[in-house]
Amino acid sequence: MIGIIGGTGLYNIEDLKILEEVEVDTPFGKPSDKIILGELEKRKVAFLPRHSRKHTIPPHRINFRANIFAMKKIGVQRILSVSAVGSMKEHIRPGNAVVVSQFIDMTVSRPRTFFEEGIVVHVGFSDPVCPEMFESLSEASSESGVITHKGGTYICIEGPQFSSRAMSKLWRQFGVDVIGMTNLPEAYLAREAEICYATLAFPTDYDCWYEGEEIVTAQMVVENLKKNIEKAKKILRVFLRKIPDERKCHCKDSLKDAIVTAPENIPQETKDKLRPIIGRYIKS
Repeated sequence: MIGIIGGTGLYNIEDLKILEEVEVDTPFGKPSDKIILGELEKRKVAFLPRHSRKHTIPPHRINFRANIFAMKKIGVQRILSVSAVGSMKEHIRPGNAVVVSQFIDMTVSRPRTFFEEGIVVHVGFSDPVCPEMFESLSEASSESGVITHKGGTYICIEGPQFSSRAMSKLWRQFGVDVIGMTNLPEAYLAREAEICYATLAFPTDYDCWYEGEEIVTAQMVVENLKKNIEKAKKILRVFLRKIPDERKCHCKDSLKDAIVTAPENIPQETKDKLRPIIGRYIKS
């Protein structure tokens, strides 16, 4: 099953044949919304609007752990994040698509791991995006007739405020390509859950570094994103036809050598709590 997490503006997918809507209980609380289970392009799909269908959850209050745990619990093996972003480079224009390849984390207050209570785990994150998803998504975006930037660094800020002009110029010195508020710790948690992860980002503005541009507002972001939603849905359909059924990437085994704590030293309560994630490796 492929999970789709929709960002600002993507609250539903009209062509999705809905089979069921499920509320998933997790040890970390409630996900952003009910998860819609359905079929699209003959693939099983689980759709979750990141900010809820009514867009009531701000970026810094998204329950990322519940969202990813719920996806894992219902059998999702891959997650495609569709995200609204600001462009940090002039040649990446609003309306283009960016298939993200790297992340920089500038968030400050978000729980970012499942492993805190009597268990130590260090997953690799050098290449945070699934290579299989990255290639299929890049091809799908280009074939859909959308101007596509293959690869790019996404810097994730805490929000919900936009950057100051000084901050925006500082982020540009980091060499980043786009800026957003939601893909971390989402990508961390997907890797911990052995779920493949990729991001399809759509710039809605140039942030505030770009002299001469009007000041970024939430209304501007929403209006520009509406123009991109149909592009995102078209790319999604092509992507679902391209992505192979079997996973051969490293993502699916990311916990194999990452659990440091010996099984006998992990509290039983923690084993039970994290069973959907660590059950392959911790049996008792």
